[in-house]
Amino acid sequence: FINVREGRALISGHPRADADGHVCGPFGIVGADMTTDEAMAEARGVGLTILANLKAEIGELSRVTGWVRVFGMVNSAPGYTEQHVVLNGMSDLIVEVFGPEIGRHARSAIGVAGLPMGLALEIEGEVLIAP
Repeated sequence: FINVREGRALISGHPRADADGHVCGPFGIVGADMTTDEAMAEARGVGLTILANLKAEIGELSRVTGWVRVFGMVNSAPGYTEQHVVLNGMSDLIVEVFGPEIGRHARSAIGVAGLPMGLALEIEGEVLIAP
């Protein structure tokens, strides 16, 4: 899930997972099975999973010196165009946890016709870390 290389942690696409690491969603199609607001809340949940996995990999979240980027893929109904709003759940969490200096990041969000296991969204990212 996370690849640490020379002061960076590359975070592969994450779904939401429970405390035992089992994938628990979200599942479905945004714009058909769930609303934008529901998907935005799910993006926050995915973000919490990412933070837990990042902490497990690097020891302490205080080692994060900057969020570089976040990339989200949203399993979207035809014509759905609010992917960027869905990713606010993740972006808002990062700024809330790390503050605007460390948490500020570049972000892209795209709609896709399908994701593995029927996931509704998957989020990846990259952070700078101190030794």
